[in-house]
Amino acid sequence: MQISHLGIHESVGAIFPAEQLREELSALDPTVVVVADGDDALADCDALVTFAHRDAFLDTDLEWVHSIQAGYDRFPLDEFGDAGIVLTNSTGIHGTSVGETVLGTMLEIARRLHGFSRQQVAHEWNRPDWDEPFTLQHEPICVVGLGTLGQGIAKRADAIGMHVTGVRRSAESVPHVRTVYANDDLHEAVSGARFVALATPLTAETEGLMGKAEFDAMRNDAYFINVSRGDCADQDALVAAVRDGEIAGAALDVFEEEPLPEDSPLWDMDDVIVTPHAAAAEVDYYRHIAELVRENTQHIDADEELTNRVV
Repeated sequence: MQISHLGIHESVGAIFPAEQLREELSALDPTVVVVADGDDALADCDALVTFAHRDAFLDTDLEWVHSIQAGYDRFPLDEFGDAGIVLTNSTGIHGTSVGETVLGTMLEIARRLHGFSRQQVAHEWNRPDWDEPFTLQHEPICVVGLGTLGQGIAKRADAIGMHVTGVRRSAESVPHVRTVYANDDLHEAVSGARFVALATPLTAETEGLMGKAEFDAMRNDAYFINVSRGDCADQDALVAAVRDGEIAGAALDVFEEEPLPEDSPLWDMDDVIVTPHAAAAEVDYYRHIAELVRENTQHIDADEELTNRVV
């Protein structure tokens, strides 16, 4: 593989300005250009950095596509393989941002800050009942999925004194996690936790992973946090669990349909925090992507295996 023209697809603008990444990569040997849908410049590109997938990518001479997200469920992997296009993703860069987001939402819930924010908008001055606020120290959290995101959550939860357990394919130990459960023991793992944080990629195995049975297994005073993908949890079952008091609430960054429809009951539930798929957002996001792209162009020059290769 030889790369002479590297394109940055305009869709990265959903996360950061495409020009920002182009400037960061301007010192690369390949010519770096921003390309748009229908742009003739795409035909000259050997490689592409993108947020979205377009079927047109499969009809070009692209040899390598890099996704600026860790998740790659939007890309047709079999078709990429058939077309001989290498696909890499951005796993490994979001542990800090997502970990801090989850810690922040847990603090909002425990210290009732989300309620105070809503009161401020309404110009209301009300203190919560004496037994509503609590501290996170010693509270149990179960992190489902212990990759980069899950370990980022576990590290920060452990740092403030929470009791951290987790779930992964194998029960091998993980730093900052006291007990690791195998996937088959998911119900046991979530049953004792005050917070259950879902941080898995979306795969055939994880689609619908958290459903009615799993919410039933959780404590009535437990909160569900989702920073994985919306389809990893049954949203109707979650709404019912919160509405019926089977769990206490949720903090959700991802949804089955995005943007979240205006008529979703999740908007108006008192103990549900809704964020717009922004857990990984940070000012240095484009720099992390540039670092991965530079690393892989070096691997290509040296005829080495690419980092984070999916296809």
